[in-house]
Amino acid sequence: MQWHPPLPMKKITIAIDGFSSCGKSTMAKELAHSVGYIYIDSGAMYRAVTLYCIESGILQGETVNTERLRREIGTLRVCFHFNPTTHHPDVWLNGINVEEKIRTMDVSSRVSQIAALDFVRAAMVAQQQAMGQEKGLVMDGRDIGTIVFPDAELKIFVTATPEVRARRRYDELTAKGQAVSFDEILANVKERDYIDQHRAVGPLRQAADAILLDNTLLSVDQQRQWLIAQFKRVTDTE
Repeated sequence: MQWHPPLPMKKITIAIDGFSSCGKSTMAKELAHSVGYIYIDSGAMYRAVTLYCIESGILQGETVNTERLRREIGTLRVCFHFNPTTHHPDVWLNGINVEEKIRTMDVSSRVSQIAALDFVRAAMVAQQQAMGQEKGLVMDGRDIGTIVFPDAELKIFVTATPEVRARRRYDELTAKGQAVSFDEILANVKERDYIDQHRAVGPLRQAADAILLDNTLLSVDQQRQWLIAQFKRVTDTE
């Protein structure tokens, strides 16, 4: 009998959507690392654009110079480079590492305003789709399973109570030494929920074929085991 080499494991696209501060990025990073996939944080791309708007004066207070941003959005290149210290990818904007800058409350409180702009979403979605052409990728965000990768083989929609999400965000920021208010973060979480669900372009919603994951009461280990089980089920690697 002639020997044939084993077929390579089927690579898939994994789309993880959900509300802010649900831990989507952490779970997506860990899942990608566990299965040897590339991880892309789509929300960080909108944060990078928001940071650019703040630093360049396009966003001043509540006012966005949309005409200027429309002219300049094509010059913004967001990419991800592996950080050997954290073992996770950092976000780079036009050749500059902006990982720390995009995680501040200043950016968090304004990102929904920029992410709601149709031409900003069109530009970022195009970059995201280009990144995912080869599959073997985990991407998280708000519209990955509905807009960016509607044909993704595994779609997960993550939720948790606003209070739990605000507490997680508060703990994350205080651990970094940032002086923040829990009430302010909770208000920001609720405001972002409303904006994300009601924007005209790419609103946050669960895809019809997405699996719901409510991680309000789940431990990190329980969540990790659940994710791996879903991956094995879809890739037939039980």
